[in-house]
Amino acid sequence: MKPSLQLKMGQQLTMTPQLQQAIRLLQLSTLDLQQEIQEALESNPMLEPEDSQSDDMPTSSDGKEELLDLSETTSEPEPQEMAEWSESIPNELPVDSAWDDVYSSLPASSGDDDYDPLAKSSAEESLQDHLEWQLDMAPMSDRDRLIGLAIIEAVNPDGYLTCTLDDLFVSLQSQLEELEIEEIKVLQHRIQQFDPVGCACTDLKECLLVQLRQLPPSTPHFKNTEKLISLHLESLGTRDYARIMRRAKLKEDQLREALSLIQSFTPKPGNAIDQSEAEYVVPDISVRKIKERWTVELNSDALPRLRINNNYASMVQRANNSRDNVFMKNHLQEARWFLKNLQSRNETLMKVASQIIAYQQEFLEKGDEAMKPLVLADIADAVGMHESTISRVTTQKYMHTPRGVYELKYFFSSHVSTDEGGECSSTAIRAHIRKLIAEEPPRKPLSDNKIAAILGEQGIKVARRTIAKYRESMNLPPSNERKQLVL
Repeated sequence: MKPSLQLKMGQQLTMTPQLQQAIRLLQLSTLDLQQEIQEALESNPMLEPEDSQSDDMPTSSDGKEELLDLSETTSEPEPQEMAEWSESIPNELPVDSAWDDVYSSLPASSGDDDYDPLAKSSAEESLQDHLEWQLDMAPMSDRDRLIGLAIIEAVNPDGYLTCTLDDLFVSLQSQLEELEIEEIKVLQHRIQQFDPVGCACTDLKECLLVQLRQLPPSTPHFKNTEKLISLHLESLGTRDYARIMRRAKLKEDQLREALSLIQSFTPKPGNAIDQSEAEYVVPDISVRKIKERWTVELNSDALPRLRINNNYASMVQRANNSRDNVFMKNHLQEARWFLKNLQSRNETLMKVASQIIAYQQEFLEKGDEAMKPLVLADIADAVGMHESTISRVTTQKYMHTPRGVYELKYFFSSHVSTDEGGECSSTAIRAHIRKLIAEEPPRKPLSDNKIAAILGEQGIKVARRTIAKYRESMNLPPSNERKQLVL
C-alpha cells in the first residue's frame, strides 16, 4: 500500500492537568485534602488562608510592604520582673545541691498557660517496655535478668509467648553455662506476676489460672472456678453447660457464680497496655432537621478557607515576559485552578449527599430497619453524573446525622425481594437479624433457619445461607455459642 493522507473527524477526551487535579481532589478524604491544601500553600505563594493578615500589613508610599520592626517587641524582662526572678534564687546553695537543681525549679519562660513540660518527653510505651521496666526494678542477678529479657522479647502484644520454653532453652544455652529449664520456668512465673498479671503464658488456660491464683484461696467459688478452667475450658467455649454440670458435679447456681468470676479475668492481658492513638473521623457533611425538614450542610470548619493573595496578584503584569513575571503568572493560574476545583468538589459532594438524604429519609426517622435499597446508578441518574464519579465522592467521606457518623457508602446496599413484590435493603435485614438475636431467650437462642422463618413471616424472603453470611459479617456467633445461663 502506498502512503496516503486521510482526514477523519472524531471526539476524544483529553485529561488536562486541571481535570486530573479535579478528579484527584474529588476522591481524597478530609485528612488527605487537608494535607493537599497545606502542600499547595507551601508551594504556591499566590495562595493564603483567609485568616491571614497580609492585607492589613503596613505599606510604604510606593505601595511596597514594609517589614515589621521586631526589635520593639523583643520579650526582654522588665527590671521589676528581673528583681522578682532573682529573689527566687537563694544566695547560698546547699552543699549537696547543684545549680541545675535550683534553676530547673524556676517558672517556665513559656507564655502558654497550657504548657506541659512532660508532653514532648513522653513516648509510647509498648508491653515489652512495660515488662522490662518492672524487670529492671526487681532485684535479681545478671544471669536471671538475661533470662528474663529473653522471655519478655518472646511476648507478643496480647501477652502470650510466641515460642515454647524449650525453644528459649536452646537459644539461651549458647549464652549461659549449665543452664536448666527450671531456671526459665522460675523467671517465667515471676514475670507472670508483673503488671498486667498473666503475661508470658503459653495458652489461655495458663493465663486464666495465673489470674485466678492471684486471688486469695478464700475467694467464693475459688475451687469450682479452678476446676472449670483446668478440666472444662473447651466445653465452656462451646457453652455445653449441661455436660459441664454433669461431669463437674456442679449445680446451676454454682456454675453461674464460677462463670461470673471467669468473665472478670482478661483473656488478653497485653491489651491493658495499649498506647495506640485514637483515630477520629472528621465528617464532611452535617445533616439535621430544621422545621420538619432535613437539611444538608457542608462542614466548612474541617478545611481551611483559601484565597488569592492580592498583594502578589497585583504585581503580575500581562505584557511582561520576564522570568519573575512568568513565574508569578503561572502560579496565579494554578491557584485559580486549585480554588475552582475545591469549589467543584464541594458542590459535587453537596449534590450527592442531598440526593442520598432524599432517598433515605426514613432511615433518619426510624433507623436501620427502614433503610431502602440504593445503588450508585440511582444517585448517578438523579444528579446527572457517572457512576465512577459517585464512587469517588462517597469513598472515605462521612456524614454526621442524629443517629451517628456514617460513611456515605453505608447508605448503599443491595436488595432482597419481598412477598408483596417490593424490595428490602440488606442493611435493613441485618438490623432485623440483630434485633431478633438481641431479644432471643438466652437459654434457647434462635438458629439461622428459625431467623429465616421469622423473616419469611414478615414477608422477607431470605435463605438460611444469607442469614449466616449477614450474621458473620456483624461478628455474631452461631446459636450454639450464644447459649448461656440466665445470669
